[in-house]
Amino acid sequence: MKITWLGHSAFRVETNNSVLLIDPFISANPSFKGSYETAIEGCTHVVLSHGHDDHIGDTADICKKTGAKLIAIYEICMFLNSQGVENIDPGNTGGCLVQDDFSVTFTQALHSSGTVIDGKSVYLGNPCGLVIKTTGDKTLYHMGDTEIFGDMALINEMYAPDIGIVPIGDRFTMGAKSAALACSRFFSFSTIIPCHYATFPILDQTADAFLKEMPGHNVVVPRVGESVEV
Repeated sequence: MKITWLGHSAFRVETNNSVLLIDPFISANPSFKGSYETAIEGCTHVVLSHGHDDHIGDTADICKKTGAKLIAIYEICMFLNSQGVENIDPGNTGGCLVQDDFSVTFTQALHSSGTVIDGKSVYLGNPCGLVIKTTGDKTLYHMGDTEIFGDMALINEMYAPDIGIVPIGDRFTMGAKSAALACSRFFSFSTIIPCHYATFPILDQTADAFLKEMPGHNVVVPRVGESVEV
């Protein structure tokens, strides 16, 4: 499995015959400096954790350009379908959506989900974490935007994810201390990749505080655009 951080919570995941883009906030992402076309090249699926603009990002454009299938909560799928995204695969919390060589299970996350259009709030379903289980490869848990919660223990018991993508930036998600506690108390990740930091001035600007809380754990801190093989 090859995982490329595109900045913020956006990741490109290449596994088997599939190329997944998770929460592809790319073109308007101030931390993304690479080629947009390269980032989305060959995309087969877009997977969304929730409906905030910094997570939906370029989904509509990507799906229209590539024909990629959108995997998201029902309300997000319907919202983007109204914007011209035709290839949709909706689900909801607890559901498992099986694809050709991987599956996506929507898990609980403690956050919110929606957007604002013409000054009016639009509800976009429940926020979720994403458990991506690949055929003959590892299981990845992208926590989405969330606070720590006790039922993370059940997520580990049910899915035993190998790789954790963990928000650490504080204010809108866990900060360093609670993110570290979530990882060390509830999971046995072989690889941990922090995200949702350094994008905007109001977020923590480095992963240093998280690293300080995680001695003895394999925390990988890629540069934006850098790939990690797991």
